[in-house]
Amino acid sequence: MDVDFGDARSIVVGFGVGALVLLGLYSLVGLDEVAAALSQADITLVAAVCGVAVGWLFAWSLALRTVLGVIAVPVSVLRSFLLFAGATFANNVTPFGQAGGEPFSALLVSRTTETEYENGLAAVASVDTLNFVPSVSFALLGIGYYATTFTVGDRVELAAISLAALAIAVPVAAYFGWRYRDSVAEVAVGLIVPVGTRLARVVPFLDAPDESSLRDRVEGFFSALERVAGDRHQLALALAFSAIGWFLLSVSLWLSLLALGHAVPFAAALFVVPLASVAGVTPLPGGLGGVEAVLVVLIVPVTGVDAATAGAAAVIHRGATYWLPVLLGGSATAMLEADNASKATKSD
Repeated sequence: MDVDFGDARSIVVGFGVGALVLLGLYSLVGLDEVAAALSQADITLVAAVCGVAVGWLFAWSLALRTVLGVIAVPVSVLRSFLLFAGATFANNVTPFGQAGGEPFSALLVSRTTETEYENGLAAVASVDTLNFVPSVSFALLGIGYYATTFTVGDRVELAAISLAALAIAVPVAAYFGWRYRDSVAEVAVGLIVPVGTRLARVVPFLDAPDESSLRDRVEGFFSALERVAGDRHQLALALAFSAIGWFLLSVSLWLSLLALGHAVPFAAALFVVPLASVAGVTPLPGGLGGVEAVLVVLIVPVTGVDAATAGAAAVIHRGATYWLPVLLGGSATAMLEADNASKATKSD
């Protein structure tokens, strides 16, 4: 099954818009002030932030490896790291974050592990779903600390209400989606077939989807999800790796502020990081610009630092958790695809 990664023009346009959003944000915050704050950053701690970010990628790659093991797709620790780095790269260069990057990530998993595409998609979707649980838990823990220790401002209160709504809406939607998965599958097939057929008429290299084949793939996808959901021990293990990853992401932001001379309560990072990650679903590559804006908007009232310091902390944190994975993930994707091409040539 072929999945279009998205043409180069749309990616370039996305990065262009993201750059404009960043420029607008830091113009409001003060470019000179942010640059001045960054110039005073502790280089050792900045390097530590990068190390923590690699640890986060490794933890979540182990969650992916665990899920792949449940659906009988064995993969080594190193290859799982390369696969997750590649998936993160896809999320960071496509619009709508994980929603935009999942098709490519699933294709990369499928090609590298020589499994069915629907198994790769189920694994990637399962990890993304599992990652939601610790993120909300940490955010609720952080806001609970602030609610009992400090006076919560209007902006933080609004963020807390949004978080509570998200914590209720997503599990409810997931529950009903899973309970009525047969109906969801029918609706998906009913939508994809006519849309795909119309696209095939105007796009020369695109084949019209076969309804029977598509139905089998959708059923295979849900079957793989059932296997993941049925193994509670491995599910708990994957959740533990996910929680470690979220903890390290929070450490990254906390260290970013510490590198600028501000030792803020760690609960602040636990609260801010998961909420800011929601901005990753914006129609910008990896939430570029949107995530930084949310970080600044939340860091200032939650920690009490000035906007320039918050902006500088966002630069360090996102440099390690966005731009570094783009470099690592791009390289990992190239390595895996070269290996896949080599295997395909040998098999021919």
